[in-house]
Amino acid sequence: MNNKKIASGAVAVIFVLLAFILNRSNEPSATANPKSNISGFSKEQKKTNSNADGLSRNIAYIQYSKHARCRMDCRQITESEIEKVLETGTINYRKSELDVVECKQKYALEGYGDDRQHIRVIFAPCQNKTTVVTCIDLGEDWECACN
Repeated sequence: MNNKKIASGAVAVIFVLLAFILNRSNEPSATANPKSNISGFSKEQKKTNSNADGLSRNIAYIQYSKHARCRMDCRQITESEIEKVLETGTINYRKSELDVVECKQKYALEGYGDDRQHIRVIFAPCQNKTTVVTCIDLGEDWECACN
């Protein structure tokens, strides 16, 4: 009789542990797919918060340098495509400059435009604004007369 109680208690404990493990594996994880969302934040959080990677993905505070405007014009890249890369692009850490003082950092984000144009955009965040420094078409060389 005692052995039956011990066995049934052990089975109950195993079921509880199994249920706990299965429940935890179904919860969303910020590290589950690092390529789809480097920061682990949702799109809504991206629009309102600075991410764990240090870059604010809020498009409401974006400004464009003259150089960026010139490059966008000759490479046929629109503001909406730049904003899309800011919101959903992947940081290329090899092309970024992050080991500098605040307001001197540059983030190289890569993504695709509306016409599947593979682009890299250099963003420079400072305080509550993000400046677009330049943009590059990774799939095609364009003739540009920008200074």
